[in-house]
Amino acid sequence: MIERLEVMGEAKTRKIHSASFKAKVGLEALREGQTVNQIAQAYGVHPTQVNHWKREIQEQATRLFEGKRGPKQATEHSDRERLSGEIGRLKMELDWLKKSQG
Repeated sequence: MIERLEVMGEAKTRKIHSASFKAKVGLEALREGQTVNQIAQAYGVHPTQVNHWKREIQEQATRLFEGKRGPKQATEHSDRERLSGEIGRLKMELDWLKKSQG
């Protein structure tokens, strides 16, 4: 998509790239088979933009794998239920001990 901007009387066009295009160019830069300048020239974008998309992919990559493994976080509701059950069990044990000693 191309957006028209008017800056100080001059009409300029700004390209708006899709997310899939940005990912494609960024991943190409991550592969390091070509220089950033070669990739930028091949796709018709500025080298600074290629570096920006590459950096974005690197920063977002760690978020893909966060929280996938390990113990599940207990919700407040399930904690409350678990603790209520524990209190009830302990009260019953205390009552039983009082009766057995008396």
